[in-house]
Amino acid sequence: MNAQPTVATAPTAEPHGVPQLRTILLTDLVDSTALVERLGDGAAAELFRAHDRLVLRLQNEWRGRLIDRSDGLLLLFERPVDGLGFALDYARGLRELGAPHDTDIKARAGLHVGEVLSWRNSDEAVRLGAKPVEVEGLAKPMAGRLMAMARPGQLLMSAVAEPLAHRAARELGERGHSLLWKSHGRWRFKGVPEAQQVFEVGEPGITPLRAPQPSPKAWRDIPLWRRPAALAVELALVAAIGLGIWFTTRPQPAIAFNQRDWVVLADLRNLTGDTRYDDALETALRIGLEQSRHVNVVSDARVADILEQMSRDPTVVEVGRNLASEVAIRGGIRAVLLPTVSDAGGPVRVDIEVIDPHTQATVYATSAQGHGANSAVGSMGQASEDLRARLGEGLEAIQATSKPLAQVTTANLDALRAFTLGDHAYARQQLDEAEQHFNQALDLDPEFAMPRIGLARVAYAKTDVATALLHMEQAMGHPERLSDRERLAVAALSSLIRWEPDFIDKWVALSELYPDYHVAAFNTSNGMKYANRYPEMRDYANRASNPLAVTRPVALNYRGVAELAMGHVSEAEKSFALAASAGFPAVFIDPALTHAARRHFEQASAVLDVVEGPPQVAIEKRVLEMTLAADQGQWNRADQFADKLIASFAQPKAPFEWAARAAALAVHSRTQPVDESQRQARRLIELAENALASTPGRARESVANAALYAAYVAAGAGDTKTARRGLALAQATVDQAPAPVLANMAAIVRAQIDLNADDPAAATEHLRPFNTDSALLLTRLLRARALQVDATIGGQEPQKLTKTLAWRARAYGEWAAERPPVLEALSPRIQQTN
Repeated sequence: MNAQPTVATAPTAEPHGVPQLRTILLTDLVDSTALVERLGDGAAAELFRAHDRLVLRLQNEWRGRLIDRSDGLLLLFERPVDGLGFALDYARGLRELGAPHDTDIKARAGLHVGEVLSWRNSDEAVRLGAKPVEVEGLAKPMAGRLMAMARPGQLLMSAVAEPLAHRAARELGERGHSLLWKSHGRWRFKGVPEAQQVFEVGEPGITPLRAPQPSPKAWRDIPLWRRPAALAVELALVAAIGLGIWFTTRPQPAIAFNQRDWVVLADLRNLTGDTRYDDALETALRIGLEQSRHVNVVSDARVADILEQMSRDPTVVEVGRNLASEVAIRGGIRAVLLPTVSDAGGPVRVDIEVIDPHTQATVYATSAQGHGANSAVGSMGQASEDLRARLGEGLEAIQATSKPLAQVTTANLDALRAFTLGDHAYARQQLDEAEQHFNQALDLDPEFAMPRIGLARVAYAKTDVATALLHMEQAMGHPERLSDRERLAVAALSSLIRWEPDFIDKWVALSELYPDYHVAAFNTSNGMKYANRYPEMRDYANRASNPLAVTRPVALNYRGVAELAMGHVSEAEKSFALAASAGFPAVFIDPALTHAARRHFEQASAVLDVVEGPPQVAIEKRVLEMTLAADQGQWNRADQFADKLIASFAQPKAPFEWAARAAALAVHSRTQPVDESQRQARRLIELAENALASTPGRARESVANAALYAAYVAAGAGDTKTARRGLALAQATVDQAPAPVLANMAAIVRAQIDLNADDPAAATEHLRPFNTDSALLLTRLLRARALQVDATIGGQEPQKLTKTLAWRARAYGEWAAERPPVLEALSPRIQQTN
């Protein structure tokens, strides 16, 4: 949706003689006279009144200034994307206006950017029928020519307007990513000396995507060599000029490629018959281009998603020139790269063609060659660097950000192919197969660093943190074999696995250095989640949810979690729905939390019924079922769930096993006698004491959180000694934690001890550092007691406030193994101090 202001801030009329750069949009209703005849005067008058309301609304929404109107419109805008947004919404609005009359209302439209002169007419002239504002300048007839040659429902843009609008189209939201862009070649306009490029843009199913209609004032610019009268001369000329001279002297056509635009890789054309090149050279080219901050490469996963939307099976189709161009057009991707490897004549040659997806013509090509199969990776590196320069990246930037491709991958083609097979297996979560291929790659090239990273990812997915760290250290042992981006990513990932205090900062720095490295943006969002920094979590998740990013499905899910914690439940529901439509499987409980926040418990249970994820998700499902029962006041049922969880995890190990024990204690502290609550709190602290020293990484924080929550329950039950024991046990982990959330929980325990000692001033002092938006929700409840305001928060009783949607959304949004149980904030035990 567009977050546009409701009050227009349109360009103002300038004094006569002062030219201003403006976006001009001209439209014309198709067959408006016939429409009046068909509808009759009365119905047509009502239709045009509705049309006028539509135009007024869109003016305000898109900040346009209406200059003239009759059967068409003349509007000025500050920016091309505003004119584009108006035109798209106007086309939609016309369709909606015509639907009740069973007629299809369309308009032609032309959009151009240029200098115009504008001035206000006098009041006397306006009274006599003149327009309030006049606009003149060459830009106006240019927009008129575009509009006149457009077909019904077609929006044509000039070569000046198209790149500016195309680059800003992301501001149109989801719709901006699905727009269709097509070049209609070069056209001649009467009165304009130079030929002009003409482009079409529109929405699927609405825009015709056909060549415009020529007229006496606009016609295609046909090159001399294509004109019949010149054909004989041309053939003679071609025969006279040597083919080799033509290849070395021909001018290279251009493509409107902007910094950070996207390219899609077509499948490698392997003309050698040697299958070792398959996949391996595509991987090499991708890695070479990913060293750039100028070019973005669409991932194989996103290409597969687009193919499935086209009803094509990505596992069997060949993504050649034609199909890759279709993918590019559907995805709004600027160019297609078609790599080829051949060995005709002896040397192994690598070619990369840049293809305009709209015409499927080769815009330009680059090549490199060497001797022997293992030269192909180095040749691909040379070709990719030349390609980056041809796409507009500066030579200094290429030299500063790039290392030789054979160095940062491997010169051994077999090793590179083994790594590629491992990477594909990992993407399918076939971890054992991936591990085998990564080991094969290392057998062939022991210093190849990227398979080490692959083995670390496999180990981490298997929750083998120690092995993951070992592989990371070995990869960093050969930093010269990693690109700059990969080296920084390894350092940040190692820091995350170790759960170091600055791991979030490292991901932030990496995502800022490489703004289109969506894996970094997602991991930054993940770090913000652990820190309770939900607005930043949403922002980074939004960056990682770019429609062409491999992280889009999971990032949309994370965006939903952040929005839920921020109290934006409707937005969270939309993000979860988008994640599902983008292919995110039902493997997490997060979408159920929005239903729980709304008290739609049946819907929450229905979502849980279809969730099938890894073991930790199965544990979360059981904990959420218990929480939902307690949230509905079904304490006997919740008590039974708690008994089963304690029996299942008598010796917890994984993070969510510790979370399950803490959640069970939250139920029993409300259903069992005080002495039983004290006993269970002591038992959980004993288990944490035995496990804490040998638990690495993030899991260590889960153990410490369980101990602190048990200390909180013990303090509330009057067992100060046990509470202080839990605090002392967790302190070292609190001091080393990457975010202050664990310290926040320790402050809550201390505040509870102070309140039991009838010292609210000390309790307030402990909580003071956590008077922030990122503080745990439980902090606000404790502060209410500490401030002795009759147990109210902002004038509301906690029991009432905790039933509001905003409060419940934050409570469920904080769901994590390193947090106090959700139930603690949903069902507060607020008591006055003695």
